[in-house]
Formats: sequence, structure tokens, C-alpha cells
Amino acid sequence: MANVPPKNRRKKPNNQITYHRPPLNLNIGMVIFLVILIYVVYSLVRYVTQKHVVGYEVRTGALESNEVYKGIALRKEEVVGSKYSGHINYYTREGDRLAANKLAYTVDESGEVAQAISQEESDQTVFSSDDYANILTDVTEFSSEFKPGAFNSVYEFKTDLSSTVQKITNNSILSDIERIGDDSSIHYCNSDNTGYIVYNTDGYEGLTFDALTHADFDETNYQKSELDNNRMVAEGDAAYKLETAEDWDIAVELKDDATARELEDAGVVTVRFLKNQLESYATVTTKKDADGRNYANLSLTNSMMTFCTDRFLNIEIITDNTKGLKIPVSSLVDDDFYVVPADFVTEGTGGTEQVLRQMVNDAGEQTTETVTVTPYGTAKDGSYYVDKDALRDGDVLLKLNSTGTYTIGKTVSLQGVYNINEGYANFRQVSVVRQNDEYAIVQPDSMFGLREYDYIVLDAATMTPDEFIYE
Repeated sequence: MANVPPKNRRKKPNNQITYHRPPLNLNIGMVIFLVILIYVVYSLVRYVTQKHVVGYEVRTGALESNEVYKGIALRKEEVVGSKYSGHINYYTREGDRLAANKLAYTVDESGEVAQAISQEESDQTVFSSDDYANILTDVTEFSSEFKPGAFNSVYEFKTDLSSTVQKITNNSILSDIERIGDDSSIHYCNSDNTGYIVYNTDGYEGLTFDALTHADFDETNYQKSELDNNRMVAEGDAAYKLETAEDWDIAVELKDDATARELEDAGVVTVRFLKNQLESYATVTTKKDADGRNYANLSLTNSMMTFCTDRFLNIEIITDNTKGLKIPVSSLVDDDFYVVPADFVTEGTGGTEQVLRQMVNDAGEQTTETVTVTPYGTAKDGSYYVDKDALRDGDVLLKLNSTGTYTIGKTVSLQGVYNINEGYANFRQVSVVRQNDEYAIVQPDSMFGLREYDYIVLDAATMTPDEFIYE
């Protein structure tokens, strides 16, 4: 009997393919990449979650007490009137010193010089190629040497360039006069006095501190008349102004009686001009008007020439310039410490300080133990201020070689900063000499205090005593 295959058995096709999963082959590059990725993620999470402590390097500095004021310049000034009618021309740069009996201006009654100048300007021949080359040289030199932080050089460049243009213009005018020849309609006018020449008037000439009023500080009504070159003048009109003395004054209006008393008591203050940051010493006198307003007069003996064209000046009055170690106010912190008499503190090994504390052992017997303490300052009577972590309220200290005892309990609050030179928040007492809203000046080189170039925590609120900054 033939073999019959089972009913449910199927014949396997000859073309069926069986797939097998290949074994896992780890590439060394992939392993390194995964390790690096895990490290980066860990570092990122650790950076985000850990405390960030910002340090501050202690340096010697100054803490200035100053106020900004709008001042009025009071000078010995003389407005010189024109001796003739006609077109006036000048030959001295504004702000330069004009000697007596030197040419100050000319007056052209006929107008021939003015006509010649106008003709040259219309023909664009006022400046020669050499003149343009000189101006280009000045601009190039300034551009190559300019530094953004040295903004004072901008004012110097402006003055130098004005001087160059004025010189070129004056030479042109003099050339025109010489070309026209000796003409009786052209008058040469010399100065009668010596001083710094200014080409404007404003009605404040001759104003004194005693006559000064509140209305004089109102710039909305202030008017300045420019004395332009080659303009038409009548006999007696203002030709130029001469400032005849280097000594000058700046008057300011004060906010209250206390400020007036402070300046009066100071006697001498430092004045900083905001225009160019120049500083100068000034003596102070004050007055009060009928309405109770206070004014101060600042008398200076130099720098008048620098500001001879300015009537209103923004200035800072510096009444104090305390110097010492300059630290941010945010670094200051208050902490409590135990007071321990100096007689109970002895020197231990390695230069440490220690105290002898009374103890009771398990058998109820009185014994002693030596406790190392860290002084953070001293009182006037020589007592030490020690950390509260080393001792406890009620501890009884024994005086060495004596029967004297002292019970811990008295505390004092000290102001200090967290020194982080050694990598942890180490409290250091400071004595603040003066402070404002941002910075404080502290005494340097105290036994338990700070020294220059120490590093402290910028924001003391982010740290606790003895906390490590890198954990």
C-alpha cells in the first residue's frame, strides 16, 4: 500500500527564502559619539541647575559725591563798537588772544572787498587747490589717529579745522585788499586792549554774581547775536567782544539750603565740565535771594579760554573724592558672631586660635576640650568676634591657667563680604568709609578684612557662609 501524505501537510515550495536577523555589530565611532552625547547632555543639565557665582576683583578706587548743574559763565567782558560803517572783516580766529594795537578788523565803506569776495565765491575760487590739500591733510590725519574713547579729540579737530578755514579766508580777504590797493574807504582798526576775541554778544556781558537772578537761568529767553564775517555794520554797532581776564566765575542755582551749606563748608570743590570732561578747582561763595533761592559762585583761575564762547555750561560739582577699596554694595552682607574676650583665646598649632571649653562626659564628670575658632574681627576692648558654628549658646569657656570662666551668649552683627580666593565663601569683615547706591569705599589692609586684588562674591545674597562655589 502506497504511503499517503498527511491530510494537512503541504509541500514546501522550492523557491521560498528564509531571512535571518544579522548579529548586532557595534561601531567604535558610534560608541564614542554616544559617550560624548551623554556627557554633553549631563554637562548642560548640570550647568542649568547649578548655582552660578559671579566674582568681583577688589581694586583701589574713588567714590565721588557730585551733582550736575547748569551754570552761567561770568567773565570780564568788553563789547567793542565799530568805529566806521561798512562791511566788516576779521583777521583773528575766535578764542585766540588778541594783543593791544594789533589788527582786529577792517571796515570797507565802499563795499569793493565784499563785492570781490562774492565774485570769488560765485566763481568757486575762494579756496585754491593748495587750500583744499591742507584741509584734506587735516581730515586724513584726524581719521587715522581717531579713537572712539578719546572723544575730546573731536573738539580739538573742530577747532583746528575752523582755524585752517579762518586762516584761508583771512588770507583771501587780505589779498583782495592788497589787490584793490590803498583805498581811503578801507579802514584798519586795531585793538585798544588785550584779551580773547569772541564774535558774539548775548546781553550777559557785565553780569555779576550779586546781580544774578533766577530768570537769568531761563534759556528759553536767551538770545545770542553772531558777529559774522563780511557783514554790514553801522558806526557804533558791536564789532567784537574781548574777554580780558583769565579769572572767571560760574554761577549755579542750588536745590536747597543743605546743599548751600555743604558747598560753603567745603570752600574748594572740583568742577568737571561735561562738554569735554576737563576738571578744575574752584572756590565757593553762596548767596540767597529774596525768594529763598540759593546760588553758588564758583571762582576759577584757568580754562576760561577753552569755554570763552559758551555762556551756559553743564558741570558736575564734586564735593568729595573718598579713596580706598571700591566694592559693589551688592557684595555687602551682615552676619552675627559671638563675642569672646581676648583672655580666653590662645594661640594653637599652625598659628590658629583656640579656646578651652568646659564639658561633661558620659559619667557626669567635668572635663575640657580645645576648640579651634576663627576670629573675624576685634572690638575696641580687644575682644574677638568668632564664628557661631564653632560654639553654642551657653558654652562655658575657661581661662588658661586661671579659674576665670566666660559663658557664650553675647553676639554682635558685623558687616562684611564673602571672600572666594580659596574657592569657598569666607566671610571677611569690612569697615565702610562711604557709600552710594552702587559702590562702597572700605578701609584696606585690616587684619581680618580685604586687600587689593582679592576676589569677592558680587551678589552676597546668592551665597551662604563657608559654601563652596564649585560643587
